[in-house]
Amino acid sequence: MKKALDRLFAAAGYKAFNTKKFFAQDGLYTLHNDHFRRDPTFQNAYARGVKASWGVDAHIEWRVHIALWAAKRALKVSGDFVECGVNAGFISSALMQGLDWNSTGRCFFLIDTFAGPVAEQYTKAEVDGGRLRIAEEAKAAGAYVTDLDRVRRNYAEWRSAKVVQGAVPDVLFSLDIASVAFLHIDMNCSYPETEALKFFWPRISPGGVVLLDDYAYLGHEEQANAMDQAASGLGAEILSLPTGQGLLIR
Repeated sequence: MKKALDRLFAAAGYKAFNTKKFFAQDGLYTLHNDHFRRDPTFQNAYARGVKASWGVDAHIEWRVHIALWAAKRALKVSGDFVECGVNAGFISSALMQGLDWNSTGRCFFLIDTFAGPVAEQYTKAEVDGGRLRIAEEAKAAGAYVTDLDRVRRNYAEWRSAKVVQGAVPDVLFSLDIASVAFLHIDMNCSYPETEALKFFWPRISPGGVVLLDDYAYLGHEEQANAMDQAASGLGAEILSLPTGQGLLIR
């Protein structure tokens, strides 16, 4: 029966797959090898991200895999690590666990309002497209972490974790960061994201990595357009990833 069905599908230009073998998560559907999910280092790192979110699994394994690869590469160059848009700390906690952060001798700056999104920073196009409404609904539902003590407790095990409360870009000018090896941007809004990229780009060491969380994600087209324009002005080009992320190497 299976062979007969395969021939029928093939005649119509289709191919049948065993959907149980699909990786189907976070908007990504693929039959390709996901063996990284069985790696103990990855599993421990991912579990630490879930712990940071108080047991809430965001189901972003491939995104975390890419972030870990990028962060490991960034350890080969000089500079500190920076995350703009921390929230509960899922990605950064996974990275610090996976990189054995206390052994790196670097600082990790964790920058967020810890009060939810800044409504005034959304463009008209983003407001018209529903991005501000989505952010405000998420805040009302408790999706944004506003308990700063909780955040600090989460990072307490890592001596050089620097929790910084403030809105990007204004808060950036108060920071003493000479060079950056890794920058993760995840603020779901084009203005602070492009300003963060423009601020940090001259400070990123040659070979350093910038990872954008929502660059190619469905519904974030305004961010993508704005980031493309900002990157072009810096003489850079963003690699679009099927996870929705964007990647730049200095």
